[in-house]
Amino acid sequence: MNRYAVLYLVTLFVLVPLDFLFLGIVAKDFFTSQVGNMLGEIKLVPAVLFYLLYGVGIVIFVSGGAGATWQSTLPYGALFGLFCYATFDLTSLSLLRHWTWPVAIVDISWGAVATAVSSTAGLLVANWLVPRS
Repeated sequence: MNRYAVLYLVTLFVLVPLDFLFLGIVAKDFFTSQVGNMLGEIKLVPAVLFYLLYGVGIVIFVSGGAGATWQSTLPYGALFGLFCYATFDLTSLSLLRHWTWPVAIVDISWGAVATAVSSTAGLLVANWLVPRS
C-alpha cells in the first residue's frame, strides 16, 4: 500500500464529512443569515475539484514530508488551513458586497481547525497502516 495514497485518502475521508457537517449543519444558519442571498445550490464539479486539490496540497505541504510527526502536522495543518482559507475569505471580503468580517473570521478559523484535524488523522492512520521504513 502506498503511504501517500493512504495519507491522501484518509485526509479526504476526514476532511470532507467534517466540512459538510460544519457547513451543512453546525454553521448553516450563521452563513445563511450573513450571506444568504449569495448562496446557491452546491455545484458538484467545482466542489469535488476543490477537495481533490486541497487534499494534494495538504499531503505535499503538511503531512507528506519524511520528518512529519503528529506534533508538527497539527500546527502546520492549522497554518496551511489558515493561509488557504484566508486567501479565499479576504479576497471575498475585498470583492463581494455581502461578505462580512464575521463570515471571514469563522470560515478562516474553521479552515485552520478542519485542516489540522484531517491532516493529523491522515498521518496517524498512515503511520499505523504503512509505517515509515
